Amino acid sequence: MRCLVFLLFVALANAKVYQRCEWARVLKDHGMDKYLGISLADWVCLSQWESSYNTSATHHNTDGSTDYGIFQINSRWWCTDGLTPTQNACNINCSELLTDNVQVAIDCAKLIIMDSGISAWVAWRDHCKGHDLSPYLAGCGL
Repeated sequence: MRCLVFLLFVALANAKVYQRCEWARVLKDHGMDKYLGISLADWVCLSQWESSYNTSATHHNTDGSTDYGIFQINSRWWCTDGLTPTQNACNINCSELLTDNVQVAIDCAKLIIMDSGISAWVAWRDHCKGHDLSPYLAGCGL
């Protein structure tokens, strides 16, 4: 348990809150625009509503699981936090999702998309699906 607390502390020390256009550029640079047909604007919208572009964001759920990082990836299914029984389908420690190294989060998000689609994220379904997403890329020069 002490090791987990230490890892979370280290992860939070290396966290980052992105600006909207900065995050859009990072996503584009990591091949997320049109990844399995999902637009860059969808990813930016999803990230805004899930974490406000904050890599250190966490959310504790009523089922005892926790959502981690900029995409709010769940510990019950996708990562292990040492607390929640998990499938750990991304084969990562949840603390890896809380740093400014977003490659781990992006790789896991790609696995989630392949397995469950973007509708796996409630925030996307509630705030992005069927909406005009052009404001999420407005002024970004992408």
